[in-house]
Amino acid sequence: MSTPHLTILGIETSCDDTSIAVLDVAGSRYSVRSMVTASQVLAHRKTGGVVPEVAAREHAATIMPTLQAALEKASIKLNDVDAIAVTSGPGLATALLVGVETARALAFATGKTLIGVNHISGHLASCWLNDEQPQLPALALIVSGGHTELLWIEKEKIKLIGKTRDDAAGEAFDKTAKLMGLPYPGGPELSKLAQHVKPSIPLPRPMMKEANFEFSFAGLKTAVARYLELHPRMSPRHKADLAASIQTAIVDVLVDKTIRAAKVKKPKSILLGGGVAANSVLRERLSKDSVAAGFAFHVAPIQYTTDNGAMIAVAGAMELARGHRTPWQKLDVNPVWELGR
Repeated sequence: MSTPHLTILGIETSCDDTSIAVLDVAGSRYSVRSMVTASQVLAHRKTGGVVPEVAAREHAATIMPTLQAALEKASIKLNDVDAIAVTSGPGLATALLVGVETARALAFATGKTLIGVNHISGHLASCWLNDEQPQLPALALIVSGGHTELLWIEKEKIKLIGKTRDDAAGEAFDKTAKLMGLPYPGGPELSKLAQHVKPSIPLPRPMMKEANFEFSFAGLKTAVARYLELHPRMSPRHKADLAASIQTAIVDVLVDKTIRAAKVKKPKSILLGGGVAANSVLRERLSKDSVAAGFAFHVAPIQYTTDNGAMIAVAGAMELARGHRTPWQKLDVNPVWELGR
């Protein structure tokens, strides 16, 4: 995939972060010129999870100031941008609409090229924001709040080869953390609590040994709920042990399934992206096991693992290189857009 020198504006509003980035593209190299993200953590902490209507209102209030800040930080004007890439799915419908309608209006007003981007392809693309870029074909594990997927990537084709049947890995982190009384967002809080503790509590690894590339984490959540019922009063050390045991169970399943899929598919690279890719235990384990199995390993830089405008800009640049464009009149949201089907 190669493109001439371009400047891409990336807009991401699929869930609870308003993020806009300016990306410079030179051939197949990508450089983030600026990225500004407005977090909604405090708005959703009161309810312990994302409320779609609240998220949409927050996006509507912050998207124009975020756009202005990203352009100012990049020292450019909107007219200097060559194309606008925006997440159009999957995600929360009302949240997606804010980003998509903003992008449509900007494209109409300026005549700039518009590209609707799949959110998961953005997480994939984030692995290209490293100095060393992945070789194709590649096997990608995408793990986020709502998605756990294994994707097979060739030059012009992406195929879904396995996904979660119920709760995603990020949901398992967040929901078990909430059961433990940890503040939202629970996943990072659970990981902090798990630091420096050797896990000792036996918890299930659902579907880990089944002969497929599917995932399931709802049973783990149920097992944690049952354990907490049996142990209503835990010491800080006991609580940390439970956190570490949950984390280890999730990571075991993710790594085992990915390496087994790689041994079957034989890719040139294994990729890791998505919000849960920020988890240091997962990054280290999958890196170590990938290299031990003879596969090159690439993971998104930490700052580009959570939902962000830079990854959408890279994905948009890749779509442009393939000759794809989206007329502003035809761009719409697709909350259930599944990549690789």
